[in-house]
Amino acid sequence: QLQLVESGGGLVQPGGSLRLSCAASGFTLDYYAIGWFRQAPGKERKGVSCISSSGGSTNYADSVKGRFTISRDNAKNTVYLQMNSLKPEDTAVYYCAAGVLGGLALESYDYWGQGTQVTVSS
Repeated sequence: QLQLVESGGGLVQPGGSLRLSCAASGFTLDYYAIGWFRQAPGKERKGVSCISSSGGSTNYADSVKGRFTISRDNAKNTVYLQMNSLKPEDTAVYYCAAGVLGGLALESYDYWGQGTQVTVSS
């Protein structure tokens, strides 16, 4: 049973911060790139950030660059997304995914979590 489980979502005011976690069970993340994606109501799912299997390479969508930071702790089999200076347009369900190639394209990923809701509102 291969599973990814997101946690850390919630309601936050504009300008606030949240840290999302993606924990793997049933397999190790050591050989997988990890991506974070988000999907707002009525919108397509889009890539937010990704990190290589070693953690040596990261990438961010222009909309979150400078505000979000992706990291991983392979010893804990967990990947994180630190979100700062949150804006209402960041409101979405956030998903983590694991794949061999990585990048910000959905097609690059094989395993997906069920998502966690992030709501940015005053």
